[in-house]
Amino acid sequence: MRILSNNKFYSTLACIVLSLVFIQQRLTYPGINSEHELRITTWDAFGYYLYLPGTFIYADLDKLQWLDKIDSVYHVTGGNRVQLQKLENGNYVGKYFVGVSILQLPYFLVGHLIASNSMYKPDGFSAPYQWSLSLGMLFFCLLSFFILRNVLLRYFADMDVAISLLLLTLASNAIQYLALENAMSHAPLFAIYVFVLYTTVKWHEKPRVIWAALTGYLIGIASICRPTDAIIVLIPILWNTHNKASSSEKWALVKSYQKHAYIAMGFGLLGILPQLIYWQHVTGFFIYDVGSAWDFLTPHFRVLFGWEKGWFIYTPVTILFMAGLFFIGKFPFRKAVIAFCLINIYIVISWRDWKYGGGYSTRALVQSYPIFALGLTALITEIRRRKWTIPLLVLSVYFIYVNLFQVYQYFNTYLHYYDMNRMYYSQIYLKRLPTPLDCSLLDTEDWISDESDFVKDDSVFSKNPIEMQGDMYSLFPIFELGLNRGQHAAVGVDGYLKITCDIHTDYGLDNSYLVFSLHEGDSVLQKNIRLFSPISANGYTNSYASYVGVPNYFAGGVFRVTVKPGGTYKGILEKISVTRFSKFP
Repeated sequence: MRILSNNKFYSTLACIVLSLVFIQQRLTYPGINSEHELRITTWDAFGYYLYLPGTFIYADLDKLQWLDKIDSVYHVTGGNRVQLQKLENGNYVGKYFVGVSILQLPYFLVGHLIASNSMYKPDGFSAPYQWSLSLGMLFFCLLSFFILRNVLLRYFADMDVAISLLLLTLASNAIQYLALENAMSHAPLFAIYVFVLYTTVKWHEKPRVIWAALTGYLIGIASICRPTDAIIVLIPILWNTHNKASSSEKWALVKSYQKHAYIAMGFGLLGILPQLIYWQHVTGFFIYDVGSAWDFLTPHFRVLFGWEKGWFIYTPVTILFMAGLFFIGKFPFRKAVIAFCLINIYIVISWRDWKYGGGYSTRALVQSYPIFALGLTALITEIRRRKWTIPLLVLSVYFIYVNLFQVYQYFNTYLHYYDMNRMYYSQIYLKRLPTPLDCSLLDTEDWISDESDFVKDDSVFSKNPIEMQGDMYSLFPIFELGLNRGQHAAVGVDGYLKITCDIHTDYGLDNSYLVFSLHEGDSVLQKNIRLFSPISANGYTNSYASYVGVPNYFAGGVFRVTVKPGGTYKGILEKISVTRFSKFP
């Protein structure tokens, strides 16, 4: 299809702007001179990356005898080696596929060259490897933006493409996983999706062996990055089948170039061959089941709508991604895009571990955004055709601002990577620093929106320091208060206690809790509030606050506060206060 405009200024400018923003984000989180070291090859990312140091530095891909030492220094596994399975033959097999490491290879080699000729250890995990991998993959993705622009300009006007590219990348979680956490599969797959779009378009414009071979190989590589992304094969298969005439023309073209189809399949097998070789080497078999679990009959729609990490909740621009599917009827990619997007979403929401570990919004969909870009740009074209450009630009600025602000919150863990909920999100929305009371909402729903709606009794204070040192089997009582029903007997009929305290923790915050318990006879009502909140840190005095709702049954009972460590712990309670709030009689 012809390019709709010879003036490509706006889309070029958009690519330059988003590239500069991506680079700025990479150099900011963490900064080059930050007290936080750049560590992108940990947890899931380590599972994708381990094949490179295992092959080129340690020559050990099966026993992984080098891993204990590396883990003790860089803490790459998270402590329990979830990235690996131990076999009966004593070998370890990776649960993550080898495709990402193949795409990381050039950047790994650059990092290894720098580390081998500098003060850094050439161990595969020191700073040169981290920066080389991250910057290399970043520029790989930046290149793909310009290629995606090239594809979109074949069907849409320059300004529409510019707005689409900015929304696709700056208003979504793409920036988190292409610029920052880009050692996982999302960044390289994003680029592969773009390249498959490009080679598909080029083959349909003028069938050549090179485009067939590249398309097949890219799909093969995508399959051994994340096997579910093999569905990208739908793009070339269904391209230009949007109506009966076009479909007949498409399959006549395929029949005329039948050899190209075989070449594409052959190169696809070549793409997946490294995974088969690895499995055979480690397990003795060419095929190995890594043990993924699926709920295809009961998909988890909370992936899209839930307050934990909902795609539409935390990155609402994605609503426009989906709306765009209604405006692509006249384009040759209609069936390909609709089939791919719907099947892809169904697969993503059917995985049993539907939270997908730690993440910002739904990260499992990020790599497929280039496909959604086609529908998004079609929607933008329709909006501008109806002369709604100004509202669109205002909404775009808002989406981009909120998203970049949430990237800041996510980096600082204010936007929690795993435990978000509606009440907590509503309190920290566009807030630069959450309060201790805000943080309590990660663990409780007890909350007073306006304290002036209640009768506030005098607070009970304790400023006697209490030293605490122990392990996960310890329990440290730090406060007790009798709840006499008193003059405001309605404590418990929508009554609350407000607890504030300062605790200096030397070490052991992780998995440790403040335990608030109400006791009446043999009955106990307990609430746990994490010590490792988004605003706390080991080695500091941390402030905590929480409301505790008091049901009427417990209004005359006893209230206790204890500290329950999650492991080896040392700290000092510096002060604590408890205030009673009762409904007006």
